[in-house]
Amino acid sequence: MKFGVITFPGSNCDQDMVYVLRDIMGQEVVELWHKDHDLQGSDFVVLPGGFSYGDYLRSGAIARFSPIMNEVQAHAQRGGYVMGVCNGFQILAESHLLDGALLHNDNQQFICKNVWLKAETNNSMVTRSMDLNRTYRIPIAHAEGRFHASEDSLKAILDEDRVLFSYCDENGEVNSSVNPNGSAHNIAGITNKARNVFGMMPHPERAADPHLGNEDGRVLFESILSETLAQV
Repeated sequence: MKFGVITFPGSNCDQDMVYVLRDIMGQEVVELWHKDHDLQGSDFVVLPGGFSYGDYLRSGAIARFSPIMNEVQAHAQRGGYVMGVCNGFQILAESHLLDGALLHNDNQQFICKNVWLKAETNNSMVTRSMDLNRTYRIPIAHAEGRFHASEDSLKAILDEDRVLFSYCDENGEVNSSVNPNGSAHNIAGITNKARNVFGMMPHPERAADPHLGNEDGRVLFESILSETLAQV
């Protein structure tokens, strides 16, 4: 599988993602620029974290108009895989490739810390191989990570098993006391109806290198690759 990682003005996690995919996971990676009009044959496109366009207006609101997003939207509509992490999730929501919006954290503060997550479904490429009975310690770093959606959209997400990850405690309990940003239903990540577009606020690429003392995020990348191998 060939991965494409997009750099927007203000991206700061693009090289982290490239490093994990290329050097840790051993995959072919092409680095894409926001003004590009070609995904260069990428099968799986990643929108990384950061502060695209300085988070002016709203996080992700300007990046959705970058030239490359025309190609990303077309790729997704053809069934191609797209994943947004943190700011990438915000861009996908602003582009209407994922439901809902990411609002200011309920404490109105930037939060940077490790949190506990649990995968809520195995019915997605990024969680297929993840253990639903264990928890994963993954970092977050955002000021606008509070997932919000209309009642109808939220009901559809829940009813259609489209929640990828929930914030929880170390034992897997999901409750408001461990919700870092006020997200509806503790939602930390979702997928679209076609299950080819994925968004999450936590940073798995920051928890995939043994030198960092935490490889919990690597399981997500292994899941993506195991799904790919199963299709060959």
